[in-house]
Amino acid sequence: MTSPKFLRGVLLLPAFALLSGCNTVLMSPSGDLAVRQRDIIIVSTVLMLLIIVPVIVLTLLFAWRYRASNKNAVYTPEWDHSTLLELLIWAAPLLIIIALGALTWVSTHKLDPYRPLERIDAKREIPPDTRPLTVQVVAMDWKWLFFYPDQGIATVNELAAPVDRPIRFEITSTTMMNSFFVPALAGQIYAMPGMETKLHAVINKPGVYDGFSANYSGAGFSGMRFKFHGMTADEFDAWVKQVKTKGENLSRDKYEALAKPSEWVPVKYYADVAPDLYDAILNRCVQQGQPCLKDMMDQPNHAHASRAGSRKTDALLADAMCTAQNTVQFAADAQRVPGTALAQ
Repeated sequence: MTSPKFLRGVLLLPAFALLSGCNTVLMSPSGDLAVRQRDIIIVSTVLMLLIIVPVIVLTLLFAWRYRASNKNAVYTPEWDHSTLLELLIWAAPLLIIIALGALTWVSTHKLDPYRPLERIDAKREIPPDTRPLTVQVVAMDWKWLFFYPDQGIATVNELAAPVDRPIRFEITSTTMMNSFFVPALAGQIYAMPGMETKLHAVINKPGVYDGFSANYSGAGFSGMRFKFHGMTADEFDAWVKQVKTKGENLSRDKYEALAKPSEWVPVKYYADVAPDLYDAILNRCVQQGQPCLKDMMDQPNHAHASRAGSRKTDALLADAMCTAQNTVQFAADAQRVPGTALAQ
């Protein structure tokens, strides 16, 4: 006859098989920024477990100690307070909250995605003459477009960067909010149409890593994935030459065709890019004759621009007069209402 313990072990085998397929890339990243973010997760988890584990243990201990069948447990129905217990109960969580607050404050500033990197990894600082690799990212429906302005190339659903070289991402979107995320490299950051977000990161180990959208954006969201290649400097130069050799021209007309919604788009290379195409995408003026957002902001009649220049003083005076009129009207209304301070 099969024992119950053996049956339980057999039933657990499928669960272990499923867990063996898990990819814990967040806990074993290959970029310094992602490593530091992982360390914050670990430290925060340990700090919280300092409270959670004792609470669970004591809950089970109390339930066992004061069970109905234990006649030796002391029954004290009149007990209601202990200064020592109150001190222990409140002091420990307070200290942990202070520690978590300090950790959050420091890491929020040091790991700000807009902040340029100060080091390659824990043991190496960035040399003073190092120039970061600029990559302009456009989240589209439903694919990723990457511009390399210094190299004059662009790619679809393939990203590459040299190992141990800082990368400066400039990120925007075409139609809806999205999220750029390479777990092995750094945390996610949002991409929004008409706006530009930034991310500074570095990859420390050669390899091929998964990148994807971490924000649902419609029917083709599940296929909005790409591969990020961490390469040596020589391999990256060879990759750039390959793109220039195999790629085609990305004109504004071809971009408009590419921008149409499509799913599971294969990798594409562009050896030449129309001038200022990324800037036109960011400012939503790809089509000829379409006004750019940045130009609209500079127009004197624009709502935001009118706050500057010669109209600024008039606008402030108008606001002050309006506020004064509202105050007088409020006082007059209050005098008519019985029971208010002004009415009395």
